[in-house]
Amino acid sequence: MSFRLFDAPLREPSQFVGFAGNMIDRQSENRADDSVEKALADPAARLLLMHGGRLYLKLRDGGFDPWFGAEESQPLQASLDHGVLLGFSDSGPVLAVPAGVDPEQLPETIKAIDYRSVYMQGLIDEAAAGAMAQGAALLAWHASHRFCSKCGTEAEMRAGGYKRLCPACATEHFPRTDPVAIMLTVTREKCLLGRGRHFAPGMYSALAGFIEPGETIEAAVRRETLEEAGIRLGRVVYHASQPWPFPYSLMIGCFGEPLNDDIQADLNELEDCRWFFRDEVLSMLARQHPGGLVTPPKGAIAYNLIRAWADSAQNS
Repeated sequence: MSFRLFDAPLREPSQFVGFAGNMIDRQSENRADDSVEKALADPAARLLLMHGGRLYLKLRDGGFDPWFGAEESQPLQASLDHGVLLGFSDSGPVLAVPAGVDPEQLPETIKAIDYRSVYMQGLIDEAAAGAMAQGAALLAWHASHRFCSKCGTEAEMRAGGYKRLCPACATEHFPRTDPVAIMLTVTREKCLLGRGRHFAPGMYSALAGFIEPGETIEAAVRRETLEEAGIRLGRVVYHASQPWPFPYSLMIGCFGEPLNDDIQADLNELEDCRWFFRDEVLSMLARQHPGGLVTPPKGAIAYNLIRAWADSAQNS
């Protein structure tokens, strides 16, 4: 008897989503308290500068360069003391650092562009986008967790930015990641898509919701689908995940098997929710739907869930 333990493609589905191209060696077991200082002393250190949910980009040769040297960052009021060490690339240490100069005061050779636009417009390569997601999540966590939740004292950054330590009560605080279930309910012929009130015109997407404490991924998928659409699910299978730095989430993509067809949408959460047959979904993916309906853009895990289902149904 023989079998393949890992009967899966060499390039897993998670590698096709946005923000998943991070190539940094994090060296998580070697983050000393002085690792940021040592990294900044290395002439090869490269910095991502961030401010107010935006990444600073240098205009260069008709494109954008997200990397700054430590000395080069000083005119932009980079707060090196509050930088975090993301890890190491082949060329040296990589850090994310908050900048102080407002976007409106930047020189013409530097632009401040919000993270979502950087990723959706493909302004930087996949490796840099992955590093941006890592840095953005860490800096956002530090900004929102300055004070010890146990005694209220301002905590101090440690371990290169991967820990905060309270000097008063010695409580350690570690960066958080908020897990979010995003799920596509499917049969062979159709899938369930919803439309949020904040969505771009004509866009429909997979349903999603935060995973609650004490809840498995599968239970969250079933609960959110029932709450938002009134659809009960049987089997749930995992497909892919995506780092999502808004501010520090992990999107966990799954497929669900519906046990009923009648939708009872929660219109407090959704503007619309309905079944879409495969031919219509394919036209939405191709941006050729006669009614102007579309799926989320490439790179979004919702797009990859929808595309994977549409292609598998088409080829079956």
